[in-house]
Amino acid sequence: VVGEIANFAAYAFAPAILVTPLGALSIIISAVLARIILREKLHIFGVLGCVLCVVGSTTIVLHAPAEREIESVAEVWDLATEPGFLLYAAIVLTAAFVLIFHFVPQYGQTHIMVYIGICSLFGSLSVMSVKALGIALKLTFSGMNQLVYPQTWFFTLVVVACIVTQMNYLNKALDTFNTAVVSPIYYTMFTSLTILASVIMFKDWDRQNPTQIVTEMCGFVTILSGTFLLHKTKDMVDGLQPNLPIRIPKHADEDAYESEGIPLRSAADGIPLRSPRGTEGIPLRSAADGIPLRSSSRGTESFRSTS
Repeated sequence: VVGEIANFAAYAFAPAILVTPLGALSIIISAVLARIILREKLHIFGVLGCVLCVVGSTTIVLHAPAEREIESVAEVWDLATEPGFLLYAAIVLTAAFVLIFHFVPQYGQTHIMVYIGICSLFGSLSVMSVKALGIALKLTFSGMNQLVYPQTWFFTLVVVACIVTQMNYLNKALDTFNTAVVSPIYYTMFTSLTILASVIMFKDWDRQNPTQIVTEMCGFVTILSGTFLLHKTKDMVDGLQPNLPIRIPKHADEDAYESEGIPLRSAADGIPLRSPRGTEGIPLRSAADGIPLRSSSRGTESFRSTS
């Protein structure tokens, strides 16, 4: 809860293009704490993934744009109602509803991109609304009450609706697919769409030169590489994955009979069962119909049924 509150506050003081990619730092901290507290082993590729995340995060922090000066929630509303962002929001909502009503019933259980796509699309809108709400609360606490504006409560409703939808389909994705696959894909799509939405709505790149933009993108790609590497190798120890499936030998059942005694005839259909290969003995006769069966190697005498 404390972490999410701090993340919420960060959107009020820094651009989303900076705050969202830095969420990868939680992966690094989790890996380090798991190594220290839970004694989990971190593979060398996992260490490399953490280093890549740190390098990428540092690159983004050093070249991120400055926060746009906003003095009221009405100004955020003006940015959100510009044609460019309205077009983006319409495309996002259309794509999300198509995924929900058309693709989820048919492909939700087999294609991982369906659930993650819904979460990422709604996530980009929720971050923009969270940022708007955070700015409104920041201005309110500084003495300029923004709670009297209906736009503040509209952004609040959008935040609640988007977060509930995100959590619903994210839980379905985690329940259906492997977490090690869901986490990096969701982080990639969510962060990419959030950066795109922030660039369209708050025009972050308008205050930067092409060199800074390219450097930011390189830092983001570096974070993605570290995140994928860390999740891909998180179960590796000394170059091996501990949970590999064990293949049962083809003739394990036959070999298991080597220590057994004389095999019995099937009670259902009378098909004789053979004793282990390589055994020798004197045949016995069945009490029912006298079909001879081979005894095990331990048998040295012949017996005949009393019938």
